[in-house]
Amino acid sequence: MKRGVNLYTKRLRFNGCPHVRRQLGQHGLLPPMISIPRAVWVKRIVREALHETVNEECSDMASIHTALVSVVCKKSNPSPKSLNTAFFPGFDVSGCVSTVWEKELCPTSMRSAPRATLTFDPSTTDADKTKQRKHTINPAAPDFLPLPSFEQCFPRSSKESGEVVHEQSGHVLKVPFRRVHLAGEEQYFDTYDTSGPQKVNPRVGLPKIRKDWVDRRETLGGPRYTQMFYAKQGIITEEMLFCATREKLDPEFVRSEVARGRAIIPSNKKHLELEPMIVGRNFLVKINANIGNSAVMSSIEDEVQKLQWATMWGADTIMDLSTGRHIHETREWILRNSAVPVGTVPIYQALEKVNGIAENLNWEIFRETLIEQAEQGVDYFTIHAGVLLRYIPLTAKRMTGIVSRGGSIHAKWCLTYHKENFAYEHWDDILDICNQYDVALSIGDGLRPGSIYDANDSAQFAELLTQGELTRRAWKKDVQVMNEGPGHIPLHKIPENMEKQLEWCNEAPFYTLGPLTTDIAPGYDHITSAIGAANIGALGTALLCYVTPKEHLGLPNRDDVKAGVIAYKIAAHAADLAKGHPHAQAWDDALSKARFEFRWLDQFSLSLDPMTAMAFHDETLPSEGAKVAHFCSMCGPKFCSMKITEDVLESNTVKLVERSTYLQVMLLDSLRDEGELSKSNLGIAGDLADDQLASSGDYSSFWALGFYNACYELASHLQYCTFFQDFVVLVHSFPCFQL
Repeated sequence: MKRGVNLYTKRLRFNGCPHVRRQLGQHGLLPPMISIPRAVWVKRIVREALHETVNEECSDMASIHTALVSVVCKKSNPSPKSLNTAFFPGFDVSGCVSTVWEKELCPTSMRSAPRATLTFDPSTTDADKTKQRKHTINPAAPDFLPLPSFEQCFPRSSKESGEVVHEQSGHVLKVPFRRVHLAGEEQYFDTYDTSGPQKVNPRVGLPKIRKDWVDRRETLGGPRYTQMFYAKQGIITEEMLFCATREKLDPEFVRSEVARGRAIIPSNKKHLELEPMIVGRNFLVKINANIGNSAVMSSIEDEVQKLQWATMWGADTIMDLSTGRHIHETREWILRNSAVPVGTVPIYQALEKVNGIAENLNWEIFRETLIEQAEQGVDYFTIHAGVLLRYIPLTAKRMTGIVSRGGSIHAKWCLTYHKENFAYEHWDDILDICNQYDVALSIGDGLRPGSIYDANDSAQFAELLTQGELTRRAWKKDVQVMNEGPGHIPLHKIPENMEKQLEWCNEAPFYTLGPLTTDIAPGYDHITSAIGAANIGALGTALLCYVTPKEHLGLPNRDDVKAGVIAYKIAAHAADLAKGHPHAQAWDDALSKARFEFRWLDQFSLSLDPMTAMAFHDETLPSEGAKVAHFCSMCGPKFCSMKITEDVLESNTVKLVERSTYLQVMLLDSLRDEGELSKSNLGIAGDLADDQLASSGDYSSFWALGFYNACYELASHLQYCTFFQDFVVLVHSFPCFQL
């Protein structure tokens, strides 16, 4: 092999060539005997050469060529592929540079190459680009970016609130909802709203609506301050009343569900900005959105924006899973701007405190982290206390091992010291911290399957069994609990997960990540998981953790968050429909009615994402007139099935009106001579009606109903109330009612 630079290998090797060392030294690059990526090496040399050339005022391409040859190509044969767009950003020189530099580099030979972009990347202005930073410069004063307003996201909708008085305290609670204004018979439709107060400066934070509630309870004193404690005492708190009003249910039912552990209201007494919500299998299915920075990228500004964007589109809770810079500050800004419960995985920050070395973790550091986060106002902790030392070997034969970050951290610590999980060993201490702040616990599934191949294995179910034990211990100390579930589960194995959780964990709320029903669709895992989420939600799961299109691929941005939230709102709503929730059915009915009546603007307004629905419609029919047309671009005016059906119904409605009028005329004629309403006269009228219906062949309950209504109206008009019962019996005896 030649000495010097080999551009055909993946790495650049310095193997003792004095010329290469000399050139690197002249340009201030890395010292010899160090391996660096060839792309970085070539790019740096080229940029230095171009910089020197410009400084020497050599503007012609021949000078650039000379500089490049002298620096890069002396005693080496570079590949033209190695000098392509990766090393010349914005230019394509492939085919213009040969290995022996036969052609001169000139302006005509260097053409602009198209920049590779993803089709779904949002357009950004120059001002936005200047604000987008990899990390926050000043954590104490982040430079927050503006978001589209509520009115822009939900046109023809308004934020409203209903007032309800808490009897014990006299506090007036303002419970938010979204009112969709309609143009049909119903003037509006009200839906659940999670967007929180609007037009609030993120640097100031949201109003502290719970301050008076918490202060009153603190003055009363007591051994504990959890919602479960009060529920067991028969007390309906402001939070319970708030949730009952949101769900349109009896407050006593909410209290009883919390008391028995079948529902939780995550509500740290330090999170005063919270608008309480309830998680339980007998309530609306809720969704969680994960946000948080990483060591690679993102900032406080980005994460607060993701929080606001996720809750705008319907996220019921948020988890801050930050593992990068400024973890404490990021969480503080999120909490002060969140109207929904915020959860965390405390082991992440504990690991950061020991510089990422799991072996250096201990109970004291973990306890300190729990108290720090509880003091800030975190509403629920995910703690992987079910990852026991004896369960770890059960993962040895898995295809994907342990895929939970928290689970892998605890597993590594257990194996290093061959000791039991310190979270399990100190579970009672954890409960004491939680019941002083009313922090709910989400018992993590650190051994969840990370692939379809590993679904429902012994490691997963062993941990679930331990979750049940930990749940019962928490209830004894009045700490609210939910259990986390998988993961990657094929459709036919989903029911077993729900059945075992209900049995082993005594119906505590189940909180699942998906589950993903197949592993073959990276980039579309918000779809693969929403399929499983809808299924397990219909079976009784209370909280669904969303998955974004970036799952397994990278850190999600704002638009990925929205895609994940919308996918999971669909899954949760589908589950509510399957469970027979009346509000879910009413929402579908309202949109279906608007669709059949071609009320396009009402269709858009009632949808989960109005602007996207409108944009798709307007892509082919942008005019305002198209929004009142009785067709869309799919079928056109002649082939719309709903338009055809509408025409048929209109024609038959005219016939119905004519027949109903005929029946009433017959009744009036039959009664005109007698001057009174009697059984016999009604019978005569009924016989005449039956004869007419028989001769016309219009035997149907539709016409019979018209006759019944005509008789009833006539009887009411003539005020023969004493004949009403006989009238009902008689009319139902007519042959036209026996069809």
